[in-house]
Amino acid sequence: MNAVDFSAAVSATEADWDRERIRGFWDPGRKLLRSIRKYQAAKHRETAFANLIARYWALNHWFWSLVTQSEIHLNCSIAGGLLLPHPTGIIIHPACEIGPNCLIFHQVTLAGAVKLDGHCDIGAGAKILGPVRLGRHVQVGANAVVLQDVTDGNIVVGIPARPVSS
Repeated sequence: MNAVDFSAAVSATEADWDRERIRGFWDPGRKLLRSIRKYQAAKHRETAFANLIARYWALNHWFWSLVTQSEIHLNCSIAGGLLLPHPTGIIIHPACEIGPNCLIFHQVTLAGAVKLDGHCDIGAGAKILGPVRLGRHVQVGANAVVLQDVTDGNIVVGIPARPVSS
């Protein structure tokens, strides 16, 4: 079986904002992301009315965090195109930096100063314990524990996570 090269299909540099577009009434992952983005935009304006709007989006964030049982800080640095298909139990430290077009499944923890470059796919239950940098087009297997930097294009699995030979 040949390996599939996903690097050409999804950009690691240009955000695909359509990935974050709310698709229906019940779309908790995308609504949680929207609350973070709207909060950050309002805080950036620094007016009295913007502060009121920011409080609304902080309350909205609290609601969707409660629904998803996720903890993604309001001031987290998240580039466009992030996908949270099953946003249950995701924990993202405020010092994390998430690049464009990343994918994070349920029960993932990004602890400490974790930097995800563009198009990183993080499998369910994975733990990335920083300070760690994951390069572009990196894939982390389900329940992997990443303790070291991962270079571009690698697939890592296991505890502790190690590259898979192709």
